[in-house]
Amino acid sequence: MTTQIALFGGVYSNYLALDAAITDACTRGISDLYCLGDLGAFGPFPDRIFPLLQRHNVQCIQGNYDDSIGNDLDNCQCGYTDERDNYYANISYQYTQQHTSADNKVFLRQLPRTRIIQVEQTQILLCHGSPRKLNEFLWESTSPDHFLEPFFSQHAVDVIAVTHTGIKWQRQLPSGLFVNVGVLGRPENDGTTNVWYTILEVSGSKTAVEFVPIEYDYQQLAQDMQNEQLPREFIDTINTGWWTTCLEVLPQKERTIGKH
Repeated sequence: MTTQIALFGGVYSNYLALDAAITDACTRGISDLYCLGDLGAFGPFPDRIFPLLQRHNVQCIQGNYDDSIGNDLDNCQCGYTDERDNYYANISYQYTQQHTSADNKVFLRQLPRTRIIQVEQTQILLCHGSPRKLNEFLWESTSPDHFLEPFFSQHAVDVIAVTHTGIKWQRQLPSGLFVNVGVLGRPENDGTTNVWYTILEVSGSKTAVEFVPIEYDYQQLAQDMQNEQLPREFIDTINTGWWTTCLEVLPQKERTIGKH
């Protein structure tokens, strides 16, 4: 028997991409849908995300943004150290905080930090940044095998799925499969406007990964962002596929993706 599940990374209020990804997964016959957190941030109209999740029974865990918005904290806990990145992160956070309803803040506050699910004979750990920290950036180029390996034994799982960085990747290790599922909220800093979600196909104790590109009406999203007076830098990323903020945390190898 083979079972497929769909994993959505940071949504960042991109309701159009979330709708397109859910539609794509459902068209494939996938009914087990999961979101790994950061429902708000960056984009417009955060409250448009929640009806989509509820209508399609998307099971969510808490990202750093969700924890901050749900608990009305002072900042997004995004993990940036650069002054410019934190300047734009604060604009994004203040907008999301002001436009998320009280009921939806309760929903965010009550989300679990992690979730372990069993699919066939496979135990899968879902978390946002890393198994040890909500906002940890696990990049492919800076996450060596010896660093990742202990997570599998510590949590007694076969697969670990994370998001937070905004760029997808996977690695098969002796102890298990590690997957960064990417994000739906914005492109991957590669000059394309599509975003990504991940399908895990589990057959018994074996798991295969498919990264799925999602085309959506990015021009409508950009117009929405302009109407909401969000920063031009955010809009340019949606229109061009190149990041204009949050670059300080990006390792050199990931920074050059798509620029060859």
